[in-house]
Amino acid sequence: MTQQVSSRPLAPAADPAPATLGPTGVNLADLDREAALARLFDANHTPLLRLAVLLGAEGEAEDIVSEAFYELYRRWHRLRSHDAALSYVRAVVCNLVRMRVRRLQVARRHAEQVIESVGSAEAEVLLRDDQRALVEAIKQLPARQREALVLRYWLDLRESEIAAAMGISAGAVKSHTSRGMATLTRLLEERR
Repeated sequence: MTQQVSSRPLAPAADPAPATLGPTGVNLADLDREAALARLFDANHTPLLRLAVLLGAEGEAEDIVSEAFYELYRRWHRLRSHDAALSYVRAVVCNLVRMRVRRLQVARRHAEQVIESVGSAEAEVLLRDDQRALVEAIKQLPARQREALVLRYWLDLRESEIAAAMGISAGAVKSHTSRGMATLTRLLEERR
């Protein structure tokens, strides 16, 4: 499945540096990349999985996070800095979930029968009972407001990081966050 993803943290393509081979003939840069990706995956897989679930990819969260890491793997040598790797993966997860939601909306418009949506097992494990009301309210928000709130309050990202992940300006992040909080407050008060 080939999809377009954001490439903001990437530098323009450059000629690859000559490979430095170790004593066994293995490219040392590839070993460094593998080790750095393994550390990044170990430290951030679960939070990225939660992000995907909260943005609306319940049944496909694992696939989306895996695809995001694959995109990072493919573009590792184009990163401006290896410190940008987590930001890049986050942006890819957001973009992939956004594409999935759009695809589902089109499919639902063309479907003849309405099928009741059932949460996946992974989503149920990740969400505790006391969070379900909040998550249900978050699901009712428009996509951009939901993304801004999840990135801000779940991942505790700064406005500049949210703007980079969503591909919008910091002012738009403020607007989406403010509107999302107002709508979320209203929805939760209506439940009482």
